[in-house]
Amino acid sequence: MIDQLNGIVTKKDITHAVIMVAGIGYKLNMSINGLQLLPEIGKETQVHAYLHVREDILDLYGFVDLKEREVFFLLNSISGIGPKLALTILSGIEPEILEKRITEGDVAALTNIPGVGAKTAKRIIIELKEKFTKLVDSSIGFVEPDDSSKSQIFRDVVDALISLGYKKNYAIKVCSDLEKSGELEGELETVIKKALSKFSL
Repeated sequence: MIDQLNGIVTKKDITHAVIMVAGIGYKLNMSINGLQLLPEIGKETQVHAYLHVREDILDLYGFVDLKEREVFFLLNSISGIGPKLALTILSGIEPEILEKRITEGDVAALTNIPGVGAKTAKRIIIELKEKFTKLVDSSIGFVEPDDSSKSQIFRDVVDALISLGYKKNYAIKVCSDLEKSGELEGELETVIKKALSKFSL
């Protein structure tokens, strides 16, 4: 599988670019955002790639940003969203903003993206909200806050969630939400159950 290309940009169109590598020109389908990040024609570049193989189809997709490729994979994993629609979605919204809209469950904002109707938007939210919440890449997610000044029960619940496999930044966010709503009180076991219920929403 072609994972990465290093070469010279020889063409940039509204839907694709051509990268010359060792005398071979690779046509890569790219989002508008990705194409804008490419250097000008004649300059060297590094592009992350994905080769889509299906029956008699061999389509190569390119991404300047690894975050964009990861979100592309997530979108492409949803039934009814193929690589072309996934790329169209990424042309209409940046990965970080898309993640925010999904975690907020903002159907209206997603339907503003070309090619995304209400049903598709709901399906994206249902299938990707939890995946985005647990995404390992901290560059697509919440900035980890500082919990050093928090109460003992706050820190104990965070530690318990981490021991259960949740990422620290998301554990802190859930505990912060509980704190704001006045639910971070009572026996430790009870508060942990409240926090776990938040992850399942």
